[in-house]
Amino acid sequence: MAHDQQMQNRTTYSDAELERRSQFDRSRPLERDETNDLISSDKVEGTAVYSTDGEKLGTIDHLMIGKRSGRVEYSVMSFGGFLGIGEQYHPVPWDALDYDTRRGGYIVNIDKGRLKDAPSYGRNDQPEFDRDYGENVYAYYGVMY
Repeated sequence: MAHDQQMQNRTTYSDAELERRSQFDRSRPLERDETNDLISSDKVEGTAVYSTDGEKLGTIDHLMIGKRSGRVEYSVMSFGGFLGIGEQYHPVPWDALDYDTRRGGYIVNIDKGRLKDAPSYGRNDQPEFDRDYGENVYAYYGVMY
């Protein structure tokens, strides 16, 4: 029973989507760390997030984990501001990130200009992470919810 539910919760991608996700920058392929399947959240928090052209967009502030599924749903990236003032938080679907060992950070297929229009919130304005919000965030990054 638990196995069936896990299989239902897994995201599947078309061949075209898998190709798109693996070919962000054909001149500089991602180097993935395939030796470990698990990572501690304290090692994820503070990790840089880059666009596919190599520009640093921000850092991972924290993760949002489904209470029932135990699955990481979002990586919340901090972006902009100075010393925490004016800083914006962008929930990015975990499945929209790829880790590049060469850069020592995560790659998201979005440029800085488009990130400014992405779903975000301020330090004191955390949204309700309900289904409607989730569908909006996932759709923005082109990931199935």
